[in-house]
Amino acid sequence: MPASRRQFLAHCTAAAAATAAPVFAQTQAVPAARRFDPQPQGWRSFEVTTRVDLAPLQGVTKVWIPLPSLDTGWQRTLTHGFASNGQARLTEDGREGARMLAVEFAPGQAQPFAEVTSRVATQNRAVDWSRRTGATESADTLRFYTRATALLPTDGIVRETALKATQGARTDAQKARAIYDWVVANTYREPKVRGCGEGDIATLLETGDLGGKCADLNALFVGLCRAVGVPARDVYGLRLAPSAFGYKELGGNPASLKGAQHCRAEVHLAGHGWVAMDPADVAKVMRLETPAWIKTVQDPVVAPVNRALFGGWEGNWMAYNTAHDLQLPGARGEPLGFFMYPMAENAQGRFDPYAPDDFKYQITARETTS
Repeated sequence: MPASRRQFLAHCTAAAAATAAPVFAQTQAVPAARRFDPQPQGWRSFEVTTRVDLAPLQGVTKVWIPLPSLDTGWQRTLTHGFASNGQARLTEDGREGARMLAVEFAPGQAQPFAEVTSRVATQNRAVDWSRRTGATESADTLRFYTRATALLPTDGIVRETALKATQGARTDAQKARAIYDWVVANTYREPKVRGCGEGDIATLLETGDLGGKCADLNALFVGLCRAVGVPARDVYGLRLAPSAFGYKELGGNPASLKGAQHCRAEVHLAGHGWVAMDPADVAKVMRLETPAWIKTVQDPVVAPVNRALFGGWEGNWMAYNTAHDLQLPGARGEPLGFFMYPMAENAQGRFDPYAPDDFKYQITARETTS
């Protein structure tokens, strides 16, 4: 278990036991019903700029900045442009298709920096459950997205939990629905978790501490799906703009997107292809959207989000990649469980992407008309 996870559990397990009751256990007074119904209504275009500025260097230092890497029915990755006073190049990992700007700085480089701007187009997603699209995927790809990874084992307690959650479900769509509902009902948003979490789903289940953030909760959804043979994948990305539906927790401030990283999920369902999922955002709305922690999905603030995020998501977000166990090109450190934060390392080891005094970066976005 990573040390940061152990430390968090040591301080928070007792509190979690007291507060992490099943979400259907309580009701409370809340505002009137809200609307959250993202439907495909055309493309939005964004320019997204990430800039890394490093302190004076000790030895050779390498930096990797994730870039949007997907071209799908809901995202078009258009162009990348970059500048740096190091040796910079656009590359990818070679296995997972994760693109990045890789930069190497010589010892003593003054004011080392790297900046990359990507142009993307995005749109809302919403599956039409009444219509089968005929979308297909290769057998090799579907097998790839049922595999176990370092953070997503598919045996042991993960499979046991998945089998219990899907008892009585026969089709992949029924299993995905049962797992989505199980994750929403049994997990919760824990604001004290650093970054987006670590995605260590076996530890979540073994400890019984089911609090986390998107890279924990949506990874749990993906791992449980894979454990019962349903192809699923995490999609790692970034919120770019406020929500069109007024949910403050479901959008980003384009002037400052550091901390706006967000992981989503997809499952592959016969007749529908890859379908959008985001149970972690349901948990986020329940915990943070109102001053009081909402404990039921029947709440009028939560209900439309819970309904829409099974099969859809809002296009104010872009995807970087779907990579797990990713080996950064030229890196000395261990493979990454996932890649949606800028990373750096030197001879002393890997930098902490969550430590702004040691590893400074900023991300901004600008919506464009083309």
